[in-house]
Amino acid sequence: MAESKTSSLASRPAERGVPPGALVYIGSGCPHCPAVVDGLTRLVKDGRLARLDVVNLSVVEPAPEDVVRSVPWMRIGPFELVGSIPAGELADWVERAATGEGWAAYYAHLLEHRRLDEVERLVSERPATLIDLLDLLGDTATPMALRIGIGALLEGLAGGPILAGAVPVLVQLTLSDLPQTRADACHYLGLTRDPKAILAVRRLLDDEQPDVREIAGETLTLLGADQPDNGGP
Repeated sequence: MAESKTSSLASRPAERGVPPGALVYIGSGCPHCPAVVDGLTRLVKDGRLARLDVVNLSVVEPAPEDVVRSVPWMRIGPFELVGSIPAGELADWVERAATGEGWAAYYAHLLEHRRLDEVERLVSERPATLIDLLDLLGDTATPMALRIGIGALLEGLAGGPILAGAVPVLVQLTLSDLPQTRADACHYLGLTRDPKAILAVRRLLDDEQPDVREIAGETLTLLGADQPDNGGP
């Protein structure tokens, strides 16, 4: 089997507002691949995709940088997606790639498909995109499974510079009207090990929700801060 020599616009950083390129790997016996290729082809015809490269893995090997475990596998701009994706969703991903936005949606997609390792790699490469993901903590529509995935990601970032850079956003989330969001943000501030988080956490000792107050006390301990009733400042 020959090695693919594909060089695609899909692998290049997209300029904001410029139609991205796409790459899709298919297999000759794949039942879902024709619909995905058709959906992407229509986006090329509409001018929303600049280019589409189609590679048949029944004939050639994938490019070394592409970890393809199943087909259809596609890259739209910076977003790598797997499986049967409806035409409308493909159009949404193309729009996200064109605008340079959509990282929260992409991370959510990966976490929901148990691809935590890929999120960890991408966040390490693009630390600023973590902020987009944290915004989901303040959204009532964020499902519990996704919240758990976000928590697993942040646990892996504990004590590191990437999570420390998210302290201002987490502090803002402690002001949320949602008790779950306040509790989560408080817990994650403890993972930062950053003393700049102490003031925001200490405010939560007076939260109306007992669970939030309890987490605030535990978080202050993690941050090495005394609680006021223990003689702290």
